[in-house]
Amino acid sequence: MSELSLMVTITNKVNAEKFQKIYNELDASVSFLSFGRGTATSRVLNILGLERAEKAIMHTVIKNSLFPRLRRELERRFVIDVPGTGIVFLVPLSAVGGKRQLELLLGNQEYIMGEETSLKQTEQELIVVISNQGYSEMIMNAARSAKAGGGTVIHAKGTGKKGSEKFFGFALAEEKEMHYIVVSTENRDAVMRAIMDQSGIRSKAQAICFSLPVTDVAGMRLTPLTVEEA
Repeated sequence: MSELSLMVTITNKVNAEKFQKIYNELDASVSFLSFGRGTATSRVLNILGLERAEKAIMHTVIKNSLFPRLRRELERRFVIDVPGTGIVFLVPLSAVGGKRQLELLLGNQEYIMGEETSLKQTEQELIVVISNQGYSEMIMNAARSAKAGGGTVIHAKGTGKKGSEKFFGFALAEEKEMHYIVVSTENRDAVMRAIMDQSGIRSKAQAICFSLPVTDVAGMRLTPLTVEEA
């Protein structure tokens, strides 16, 4: 699925709505918004002309062919190529947990599912699960039932232009949680299937998920435990 990517936008909190307006105009209308704070040192901030302000992090699934238009608009209207405005980058998707979930993530973007292609042979993948708030235990229990390890939960809020507030009963504009779960590539499909079966669109969690290739990792035990270690 090399024609789709997760577009990550990091900008000052006050600019988030302006960025989303551009994305809506170009049909990249479904985003999930969370907030954070920059960690750069004062020296680096001074060099780049940045302030230590609260950051908005937007996650948007797009067709790769749409990105040149988005970039041109961001450069023209935001001067995104000037330090201090923000940063936008793409991470290729390797899988999505179902056709309906893919349609939800793409919103108004037209996409014909073709033959899946291999992106890069990686040993680990990051599964991103987006769900209604308050169902982390249900989702993690589902993931663990397929032998996944732990995960990280981020509070977020869905955004979308008028008319796309609901999709198959999934309310985009409500409070959401994003779960980041790193798994071995060979176990990816089993974990995603368990999440979809036990906490998918038809459940109260209404979870959707997709995966991203992880090119390197540290601090994780991904090899099976021996009897002595268990």
